[in-house]
Amino acid sequence: MSERDATIERIAVIGAGAMGAGIAQTAAAAGLPVTMIDVDEAAIARGARTIAGSLDRSVKKGTLSSDDAGAISARVTGTTDFARVADSDLVIEAAFEDEAVKRDIFRRLDAACPPPTILASNTSSISITVLGAATNRPDRVIGMHFFNPVPMMSLVEIVRGARTSDVTHAATETLARALGKTPVAVRDYPGFVSNRILMPMLNEAIFCLMEGVADRDAIDTVMKLGMAHPMGPLQLADFIGLDVCLSIMEVLHRGLGDDKYRPCPLLRQMVAAGKLGRKSGDGFYSYAPK
Repeated sequence: MSERDATIERIAVIGAGAMGAGIAQTAAAAGLPVTMIDVDEAAIARGARTIAGSLDRSVKKGTLSSDDAGAISARVTGTTDFARVADSDLVIEAAFEDEAVKRDIFRRLDAACPPPTILASNTSSISITVLGAATNRPDRVIGMHFFNPVPMMSLVEIVRGARTSDVTHAATETLARALGKTPVAVRDYPGFVSNRILMPMLNEAIFCLMEGVADRDAIDTVMKLGMAHPMGPLQLADFIGLDVCLSIMEVLHRGLGDDKYRPCPLLRQMVAAGKLGRKSGDGFYSYAPK
């Protein structure tokens, strides 16, 4: 890929968790070869199982043939070799929502990738300008905020940092459309658009529970039946992960400096207790292992 045309023909994904695996599957379904990278073989195996399970469900529903599912899986290569990022035109970081972790990954990506490679982050709240400043190519750094579950959700927030170039932005939007997504351009402010609106709503629902305004089921029922939300806010917080919700609220509170974004004490308490929602088996709801 040259800096002039910024054609993206091969991508790498850093992280084989739910988001990373979903992004890898989506790119592979669009015909792109994908390298999925994580720190150990166990993580890679979990990511591969996530992809296989998702494809199997589509086959059983009749929306995907077995042959197509096999072809998609074959386009994803899992590895622990970080140096493999050098083969890619674009790298999407999908690590845990922690600024220090992401900055370190971007420093490593900058050292490992050729200068034209675009470095994207799937961050849901952290500044793209800050991540770009960790590299020598801030003009090639951009945000691609996918939504969970990635293969099903059509939206991608495309976040321009202060020094993101027009070429990088155009190439990233083109890729998003090639993946079957709808790209929406947003500016680099804490939480962007989606989480600046969503997370305070979830946080306020937790305040309502903590203060005894209503019980869990009543809060979720009001929002489902009264506001036509498909999922109540407490159930949605569990689905996202309470630790992720807390991290994003802290980014909003710190970045915008307004106490209306302060995380609810009950949210902090639940995260401290290891009650993280669906992924830990216990949150506002209990999730029996299948």
